[in-house]
Amino acid sequence: MYRRNISNILYPIAGVLGLFILYEAVVKPAYIQTPLPSTPTDQESAAERKEPAPDQAYEPRPDQPTAPDQKQLRLIDAAGVPDTTHHAALEAVRDEIEKGNLKIAETQLIGLPASLQADARSRSYVAILWNNLGIEQEKLEGTKGSLKSFKKAASLDPKNPRIQMNLAHAYWEQRDAAMNRDFLERLILMAPQEPFPHVALADWLQERGRLAEAARHLDQAAERAASDPSLQSYLRTVTSKVRGTDRMESRLTSHDGAHFTVKFDGEADHDTWTVVLDILEDAYREIGQKFGHFPSRPVVVVLHPNATFQTNTGSPAWADGLFDPVLGRIHLPTQGALTDRSWLRRVLRHEFVHAFLHDLQGINHNSLPTWLNEGLAMKLSSDHWPDVEQLRRHDPSVIPLTALEGSWADLSGEAASMAYLEAESATRFLINRYGMHEVQQLLARLKKKQSLAAAIQAQLSLSYDQFQSRWMAQLHEARTKGS
Repeated sequence: MYRRNISNILYPIAGVLGLFILYEAVVKPAYIQTPLPSTPTDQESAAERKEPAPDQAYEPRPDQPTAPDQKQLRLIDAAGVPDTTHHAALEAVRDEIEKGNLKIAETQLIGLPASLQADARSRSYVAILWNNLGIEQEKLEGTKGSLKSFKKAASLDPKNPRIQMNLAHAYWEQRDAAMNRDFLERLILMAPQEPFPHVALADWLQERGRLAEAARHLDQAAERAASDPSLQSYLRTVTSKVRGTDRMESRLTSHDGAHFTVKFDGEADHDTWTVVLDILEDAYREIGQKFGHFPSRPVVVVLHPNATFQTNTGSPAWADGLFDPVLGRIHLPTQGALTDRSWLRRVLRHEFVHAFLHDLQGINHNSLPTWLNEGLAMKLSSDHWPDVEQLRRHDPSVIPLTALEGSWADLSGEAASMAYLEAESATRFLINRYGMHEVQQLLARLKKKQSLAAAIQAQLSLSYDQFQSRWMAQLHEARTKGS
């Protein structure tokens, strides 16, 4: 999200907040000394861990629905080894998988004679072994390590719904192009009571702008999720959002570029969408090259009249742009955009970074804390805010980063100003102290569902609390040198 110019807010509050800096940097506040809950990956003892307890004035509340984890990999009982001439070889593979000797098991599976597949029972059993190997590989390496095994299992037994569901989840996480409409419709017929194929097909449809069809499949998924109230509630919320977006976008003009689709209200405006696409394509190349990653799908950009921007998007009054992670759309108001190209460039690049990170983190994008998400958007978009620079000189009181991990939608304008300042400052400190490579590895850990505290501990060899303390000390040092 990109906030409006906030200099009129920052200067009056900077003087008052500056009075607290000595207390913040030297006498550590009580809310930075509350013990952290222990996590299995942390190397410190539980007694040494600390976690900031969020100030109630800045308690984050989610503004986007978070999907419950509906992934359930299906292990298949491999006890009944077929009584054939290959019984011993198959039994040996099964035992190696159960012992966790996955490399040996994979080598043995690859080495099985082709003649074994002539027997239907043996072929089905080999598919089970590949499936179970994939599940064990995923525990160690994630979906990237299991996809090949699931593909092999599915090719050997294309009518086994458990195997096909495992493959579908792997395709989903890897954004594999093989998860197309034909594949998903076959899976729906094969597993008619499963909600996931309908969710995946709805996602495929909405990526292609077919929102009404996507909503119908979300409805069907919700019907099949009756035993999971949290999933059902999520699906109903997303369905409502999809239908609302469909109604709003049905009146928009659309133009497709190489990697973006721009939609706007009114008659076709060649100048506007040409400028917007040029800015976005530059950002696509520049930021993609830095990470060695490019979004796996076209990014939709919706341009709104200023008068309807907040109503259409539900964004806070202080926002000048918004990225919607549910439908993967960038939204921004455009009145006067062509008369202020520097503003347009800043906002578009900022929101594109959000879209980029959303794609980079995949289905686990919600694990990225808001302060890091916004800080990277400012850093990677080369977005330099003079008003933030002015405020930094006053070194105001610090909100705990843990209180800035969730949604900022309900923050007041003043609180949002502080949040952006801290996001930019903490992220800049993270990059300058540890390097962009370490940041990328930190993102990779978050993508694997590690908590932020565990990821920082494992990647940077210090606790989340220690990171905050060092960052705050750097703030105080910069303030002292600058005075």
